[in-house]
Amino acid sequence: MEEGDLAAGKTTAAERGAWIVFEDEAGQSMNPPRAKTWSRIGQTPVVRVRRRGSGRMSMAGMVCYKPGERSRLIHRVREYWGRKGEPKGFGWRDFRDLIVRARIQLGGPIVLVWDDVRLHLTAGIREFIDANAEWLTVVQLPSYAPDLNPTEGIWSLVKRDIGNLAAADLDQITRAVKRKLKMLQYRPEVIDGCLSGTGLACCGDHLHRDEAGCTPDQHQRE
Repeated sequence: MEEGDLAAGKTTAAERGAWIVFEDEAGQSMNPPRAKTWSRIGQTPVVRVRRRGSGRMSMAGMVCYKPGERSRLIHRVREYWGRKGEPKGFGWRDFRDLIVRARIQLGGPIVLVWDDVRLHLTAGIREFIDANAEWLTVVQLPSYAPDLNPTEGIWSLVKRDIGNLAAADLDQITRAVKRKLKMLQYRPEVIDGCLSGTGLACCGDHLHRDEAGCTPDQHQRE
């Protein structure tokens, strides 16, 4: 995180007193994610899923860090039931609205860090970013770097919580996911742990890999 756009992003955050906001998306179908559990030796547990309907749930989330502030989680959930004309997932306007919502809730400038998926690069999003440059700076992660995005840690916790859930319908999955996300919003130490899990840390104004030699008591959130 000490090179190119990422290094520039951390400098911008320090200069503007901005929040560093990592964004990512995930999804969940009616098939439950696998999770570890207990059982007798040689008797593998089997979860039988009642296939009532179909559909998919999409999640977009932002984890937000700033020195001296409680870390935040901002998210949005959308269901797709397979109906005619229904959007299958998020569009660029949904990302725009999520960024605006973060701006309102955080109350300050934002350095947004996200990957280069197609929807992040659309003309509508680029125009929105250019029009709001006074408070919004966007930094692209490398082409494939989920290990650098702490939002991935949030998705891991969510999917662990609903692991082996034999949901009767999509509504049940959505309720379980929303319940877990709301719980995480009240656990800033867990959100901090997701940042630590990437190997990134903050010392003063610098965002870097832990290998740089900082001790735990020097770390601050950004």
